Amino acid sequence: MIAYLARRLGQAVLILFGVSVITFALLYLLPADPVRQIAGRSATPETVANIRRELGLDQPFLVQYGRYLAGLLQGDLGRSYLQRSEVSELIAARLPASLLLMAGAIACELVFGLTMGLIAAVKRGSALDQGLMVASFVGVSAPQFVVGLLLLYVFAVRLGWFPIGGYGSWRHLVLPSVTLGILGAGWYARMMRSSMLDVLRQDYVRTARAKGLSRAVVLLRHALPNAILPVIAMVGIDIGLFMSGIVVVESVFGWPGIGQLAWQAIQRVDIPIIMGVTLVSACAIVLGNLLADTLAPFIDPRIKLQ
Repeated sequence: MIAYLARRLGQAVLILFGVSVITFALLYLLPADPVRQIAGRSATPETVANIRRELGLDQPFLVQYGRYLAGLLQGDLGRSYLQRSEVSELIAARLPASLLLMAGAIACELVFGLTMGLIAAVKRGSALDQGLMVASFVGVSAPQFVVGLLLLYVFAVRLGWFPIGGYGSWRHLVLPSVTLGILGAGWYARMMRSSMLDVLRQDYVRTARAKGLSRAVVLLRHALPNAILPVIAMVGIDIGLFMSGIVVVESVFGWPGIGQLAWQAIQRVDIPIIMGVTLVSACAIVLGNLLADTLAPFIDPRIKLQ
């Protein structure tokens, strides 16, 4: 286990290094000029040149990246161009809200997706099965901002069950969590149905039925732990997907997380914040996949870490 974790952590470092290089290069080639955002439209060429020199943006790419990487190795994500604050402090202030929203979304997609997939597999070929699969297809296909606006209109504006936006109570969490969870629920429902159908054809399931075990015991104790393994692997990937989709959802619902911070930074070409959020998202993807791979052998002892 220790050797496996050490090898995976080494791979994670290389992945994060690659992400930092690619992201920094793309931002370096970006047509928009962050100095103009800082100086303002009425700034003189001398003022623009002074700001560019002060920030080190007049240096070649390798010099700029080398300086950024040296700070990154010391835990320094840089300083925001416009907010004049440390990027690490800005992200740390917003991260708890994003993690809370992510946890709520994962809970929603697992509850809805696994339930739909299990019912569809048990009722294979029925109208209920077909209806659930159509619903899962719609959930996968629907844009998140459209889903979010529809949920806001129905449950916040028309029915008044939940607040329109903001942060602070469980009622603020419900609609954005469901909006994020609907996409994953659709995938999980289809995956769970397919995996459960494969498991139900296995010999040990037929043996359990032949022993006279109840249908619920066969499904929950024997079939579900094996059918759920592909879903566990998907949860780790979903953490990264949430980090990308969370930008839209947080903007729609006014949720004060790192997604909203990233959106504001993109609009203002605040490169240090964009880099910081990208690296934090990449870390979440890597750690999520590592966690999923590590938990798999505890659920199914036949799986060996290599």
